[in-house]
Amino acid sequence: MKTPFVTLEQLQALSERFPTPYHLYDERGIRENVRALKAAFAWNAGFREYFAVKATPNPAIMRILHKEGCGMDCSSLTELMLCEKIGVSGDDIMFSSNDTPAEDYQLAAKLGATINLDDITHIEFFEKTVGAFPEKICCRYNPGGNFEISNKIMDSPADAKYGMTKPQVFQAFRLLREKGVKEFGIHAFLASNVTEDDYYPELAMQLFRLAAELKAETGVHIGFINLSGGIGIPYRPGQQAPDIDRVGEGVRRVFEQILLPAGMEDVALYTELGRYLLGSHGCMVTKVLHKKHIHKDYIGVDACACDLLRPAMYGAYHHITVMGKEMLPADHLYDVTGGLCENNDKFAVDRWLPEVDIGDFLVIHDTGAHGHSMGYNYNGKLRGAEVLLCEGGGAKLIRRAETPEDYFATLEL
Repeated sequence: MKTPFVTLEQLQALSERFPTPYHLYDERGIRENVRALKAAFAWNAGFREYFAVKATPNPAIMRILHKEGCGMDCSSLTELMLCEKIGVSGDDIMFSSNDTPAEDYQLAAKLGATINLDDITHIEFFEKTVGAFPEKICCRYNPGGNFEISNKIMDSPADAKYGMTKPQVFQAFRLLREKGVKEFGIHAFLASNVTEDDYYPELAMQLFRLAAELKAETGVHIGFINLSGGIGIPYRPGQQAPDIDRVGEGVRRVFEQILLPAGMEDVALYTELGRYLLGSHGCMVTKVLHKKHIHKDYIGVDACACDLLRPAMYGAYHHITVMGKEMLPADHLYDVTGGLCENNDKFAVDRWLPEVDIGDFLVIHDTGAHGHSMGYNYNGKLRGAEVLLCEGGGAKLIRRAETPEDYFATLEL
């Protein structure tokens, strides 16, 4: 069983100001999560979290995180522009992109962001389209093969379009040193939504060994290693959540085993967590419009896949609470659906829930990351609002719902 961070009484009060569907975020939970992450890596003097903006690109959320000491990890021109609009620049931005347009690199350089090069050919591309390299730069590494933890394959880097091979990283560092770069970073993202505590230590081991080899063979100064994201959240009830203190301790042991003997005790560690920081501290609130009984029992809600794509896109599980009925037996089998003209527009398939009635509020859990941000406008559907449940009490609108005027604004009529 999952317990929402909001009550039925709160939702009833919020409904007077915010019509469903909308995404709701818990400020207190977000802040506490960031502080726990920082505490787990406090042993590393240069540790910095760079929030993955793509997970939840909302200025109010970004400001909260920035006040907690987080930088921003951007992957596109618009995300860089969003940082610029809220006053985030310089070392507070990591720019990690792929298949990168010239204007993206140009704005990243203008803002003084730390640029993470995805491919060795981008060295020449950057020089031609931007000019001289900054003194600090990062390269993304792809080791190939499968990424395994305890003999269990977590992902297949060999099938991923991201990063450079090991020989290419060595070549890139030598080229960049010749072009005036003085401080180097290494980055890799090898798996996604991993809840095992040994994911980061295993990833760190690979990157730390690479860093030690690079220093020994090229003589460059490696200032930071970016462990990227990939730490997951327990979407299903009963699933074990990562223990961030154990994760941090595991990375510390590997750091002392590999980097200290190599004379690299000053290397700063970076992370770029989106899902781990925000996922569990957001939910989607939707209301039941219809009940349909044919070959199955369907619950039709006012949200659809345009508001939360993950279940339709790849069958992702999101827990659902029927608000006010948390203690009733889950003895009715439903598909919970939206109104798109697509049969995969389902938030749950064959889900046991308490008996649902028209007008009930449903909370769809764990949508704080890759929820609203993945929305779209198929069937002319308009995305709902984003609302922040404030730490000091009350709630505020942090993104209004779309209107028909928004939908028509880009059309030539």
